[in-house]
Amino acid sequence: MKTVLVAACALIDADGRVLLAQRPEGKPMARLWEFPGGKVRNGEKLEEALARELREELGVTLTKSREVASVRHQYGHTPEELEIHFFAAAIAETEIVPRTFEQVAWVLPKELSHYDFLAANRELLAHLATGKIKPGETLELP
Repeated sequence: MKTVLVAACALIDADGRVLLAQRPEGKPMARLWEFPGGKVRNGEKLEEALARELREELGVTLTKSREVASVRHQYGHTPEELEIHFFAAAIAETEIVPRTFEQVAWVLPKELSHYDFLAANRELLAHLATGKIKPGETLELP
């Protein structure tokens, strides 16, 4: 089975909210919510892929990131297994342009249960909602 590396992130603002993105019509699993990110290209480091994906998808510049979790997930309709590396991240811009998404939303971790997410994001969602991962603290320097 082929494993596909994916870098995704919970973008965090000054108020401790995370950015969610809704997949557009015409894309697999349309209208479901996810964390921004995407596939890692050959020769790319995870953080490089994350920075590229954020530029392409949202028109923003990654300023800081730290890996907070990783999961493996396989959707029944694909032969590949996803290995998703989640990062807590901060960006330079205050305005976001959802270039490849239907819409984006900034929400508090306690509000995450109000959104219908991709199955691969469930473990990270549980960690954020229960406080096991605290977005603001994950970006502090050691």
